[in-house]
Amino acid sequence: MTTVGTRAPETRLALHRPGPARVQDYLLGGKDNYAADRELALRLLEVLPQAADAARAAREFLARAVRLVAGRGVRQFLDLGCGLPTAGNLHELAARHIPGTRIVYVDNDPLVIAHARALMMDGGNVAALRADIRDPDAILDSPEVRRLIDPAEPVALVFSSVLHFLPGAADLLAALAGPAAPGSALVVSHVTADFAPIAITEAARLYLEASDIPLFPRGAVEVARLLGPFRPVSPGLVPLTSGPLAGTFRPGHEPIMYGAVGLR
Repeated sequence: MTTVGTRAPETRLALHRPGPARVQDYLLGGKDNYAADRELALRLLEVLPQAADAARAAREFLARAVRLVAGRGVRQFLDLGCGLPTAGNLHELAARHIPGTRIVYVDNDPLVIAHARALMMDGGNVAALRADIRDPDAILDSPEVRRLIDPAEPVALVFSSVLHFLPGAADLLAALAGPAAPGSALVVSHVTADFAPIAITEAARLYLEASDIPLFPRGAVEVARLLGPFRPVSPGLVPLTSGPLAGTFRPGHEPIMYGAVGLR
């Protein structure tokens, strides 16, 4: 899970506090994390044993969503709060389904951007922008977005495991979606407390205590509202799980995330 930052000053990386992108990296089995990140991740796993499965389920959902969106001809993507590079990055996923895709990765974590710039560049069609996703004007007016994203063409706005860090998620989505051309898409995965409310409440407390970053789990109705003018694609808003879905879930294995794709 990763979130905000700004295009402004290149501040020193604060490794004494866990970062959402690096905690997510640990849950996915990555190596780009530090002691504070691992400590928080392990504490989260004590109260949410399914956290690592949920992280993998969100990545699997992203792969399916990109395939669906690319299959509808969308060739440009804004990955907002992109997180650290991992197997099957968005530009790699999109390129499998449609040629000539253009991607801008946006994140605030300087480690994320450093890795993105080193590993993700692909013939000039991929850029990494350090920016605050709460500042849509700065993103849309950036040289990276102006170079790669054509406002006259459909664009996919991707918010993978990030909106639950933002209290004003609906306003942010409205600002970014406003100029999006017809045929554009919205991809969202989001933490929920609908299935494991006590565990998620404790996980949010741990997150805030360790990182000073609040977590805002949202219920199904709230997440569905975030889609705004984007029409949900079947099967609509669904709980994300790396195993078969069922009507009931064993304790410690309940879904803790929703996913949805919408089209404009």
